[in-house]
Amino acid sequence: MSIVIIDYDAGNLKSIANMLTYVGADFKISSNVSDIKNAKKLIFPGQGHFSQAVKNLEQKGLIDIIKNQISEGKPFLGICLGLQILFEKSEEAPEEDGLGILKGCVKKFRDGKVPQIGWNRIKTTENNDFLTDDYFYFVNSYYVCPEDKNIISSTADYHIDFCASIQKENLTAVQFHPEKSSQAGLMFFKSWIETV
Repeated sequence: MSIVIIDYDAGNLKSIANMLTYVGADFKISSNVSDIKNAKKLIFPGQGHFSQAVKNLEQKGLIDIIKNQISEGKPFLGICLGLQILFEKSEEAPEEDGLGILKGCVKKFRDGKVPQIGWNRIKTTENNDFLTDDYFYFVNSYYVCPEDKNIISSTADYHIDFCASIQKENLTAVQFHPEKSSQAGLMFFKSWIETV
């Protein structure tokens, strides 16, 4: 199979599946280790609490296989919480470790209405292959702070400039919800699917 959407009981699976169906992608929703291993590409969806996501991954025995597949170079797309979980720690759940694939932490917005809900324009960096400067739909109280600023592929402004997406080798992850971002999100999915 081409793409596996990782099912860890905490994701926005249906809206992502609808978008992939719309663009004609071959995909499967699964929490099966064999399916994840045999997939050509992985999508890690995200809605919910950092701590619960980590616990669900542990209970399903998915942490090692996800880390292994990323380290072996398999294309990986993280969405919203799927971006945050790649880092070491989050202020949302200080007692839990993230996957620690990327160095850095996840911080909470201090100003404005939290969570940020709605359309926000991103500004892409030179480290970007899939995005355009456009409006995307965000629902987030937290944002990632990568130690390596060179992996940032776009930023957005919500009382502060924050990292809206990252790109590093086979890793692509976004804070916004491309599956809810109309034409801009559609073009992002098509670009990622066709390029990696």
